[in-house]
Amino acid sequence: MNILAFDSTAVTASVAVTRDETVLAAARANNGLTHSEILLPMAEAMLDAAGVVLDGIDLFACTAGPGSFTGVRIGTATVKGLAFGRGKPCVGVSTLEALAEGLSPLPGILIGVMDARRAQVYCGIFTMREGLLTRLAPDRAMPLADLVAEVMRDYPEAPIRLAGDGYDLAYAAFLAAGCPGLTETPEALRCQSGAAVARCALRAYRAGLAVTDEELRPVYLRLPQAERDLIEKQKLTEKEQGATS
Repeated sequence: MNILAFDSTAVTASVAVTRDETVLAAARANNGLTHSEILLPMAEAMLDAAGVVLDGIDLFACTAGPGSFTGVRIGTATVKGLAFGRGKPCVGVSTLEALAEGLSPLPGILIGVMDARRAQVYCGIFTMREGLLTRLAPDRAMPLADLVAEVMRDYPEAPIRLAGDGYDLAYAAFLAAGCPGLTETPEALRCQSGAAVARCALRAYRAGLAVTDEELRPVYLRLPQAERDLIEKQKLTEKEQGATS
């Protein structure tokens, strides 16, 4: 099965073409261009490098979130556009699962972590069992301090490995808390990987979890910042009105 996979949920964009578990071509870019400018040219270059035409792709995949709201929308829209009219299945992969997949087959607790601002992170906790990535906790948006406390409580003896654009924040927090199992992740494994997205997508496809291009949807763990600000503003207005009534 030929898979074209994207990750555009953070600053680093990644595209890969795989045939089942074999990576035919893969690339990352963090060159200041927007994902809307770079994803399709990267896909064309990877298809050429892999010797696969677009109509030869059997499965389209992308990280569907969490992550940058703009990046998530661009990734899903790109896959929907490419798959449209071709009748090919699509898979939306958890960004955090793909980050943890990029750490496999390393042992220990594998945590995909992304900066959600306001001292919060998006996080997913995984480990390897019998050669397979296994989820230990659902994807969540939570205070970074709570993540550190939970991991140190539940996995006190295990190596702790992090990946994602929240790596520096999370590593510093675990280090400051004296986490005994904290293990530095090689820089090449910290950011998005289209090849890891493809491996996750292949598992999902084999599990019967593929969807049509029309059914593919972004997954947000929080409302966009603008909507959160509007809600806070409305609450403040209601409180002020209540105080003057």
